[in-house]
Amino acid sequence: MLLSIQDLRVSYGRIKALHGLDFEIADGEIVCIIGANGAGKSTTLRAISRMVPVEDGTRMTFMGQDLLKLPPEKVVSQLGISHVPEGRRLFGNLTVLENLQLAAFARKDKDAINRDLKRVLTIFPRLEERLIQKAGTLSGGEQQMLAIGRAFISGRRLMLLDEPSMGLAPLLMLSVFDALREINAEGATILLVEQNARLALQFSQRGYVLENGEMVLQGDAKKLLDDPAVKTAYLGG
Repeated sequence: MLLSIQDLRVSYGRIKALHGLDFEIADGEIVCIIGANGAGKSTTLRAISRMVPVEDGTRMTFMGQDLLKLPPEKVVSQLGISHVPEGRRLFGNLTVLENLQLAAFARKDKDAINRDLKRVLTIFPRLEERLIQKAGTLSGGEQQMLAIGRAFISGRRLMLLDEPSMGLAPLLMLSVFDALREINAEGATILLVEQNARLALQFSQRGYVLENGEMVLQGDAKKLLDDPAVKTAYLGG
């Protein structure tokens, strides 16, 4: 198993955000976590990438390594786990090219970096047209492409995607998800959290449903699409 999470618990002060989550992801899978706002989806990704502290008893392993022994920067540079946060968090005053180059800060393999940069521009040709444009002036869809491209370069053994469809027009949204399928086909494992439950389940192979910090359903994505409880709560009936 590529990623194994057991009894994941996170609190913000006295507020319990995650109440002992158990889930796992196999190499090469696309897995989604769906749920309402405030369910703990983003917190789950931040815990995996070591951006928030977890409580005692939590166990997280990636390729057999204990994630809890690594700081966030080592999660990226040593393990190849990248995180595309909600809101993208680009360097808006830097160009598209500079943002992509910064993604390789921990890498030493210059030839491989150049290959990855060329691959990103092949997957997202719109970025190649805007290489010297400031990231802050890009459209929402272009910024999402850049955020995913940056993650592709920094580490793609496992890509954590937080609301990749947020703020995107339907055609751009589909274009971004088509690119993610292409990236997955090249070997990247993907875990995404999404407010758009239908899109997430159609895109994924397996899914987990998170409510108030607890996993309440899990299984094959197509079966979850047909689940009456999921339909009522997240798919408009």
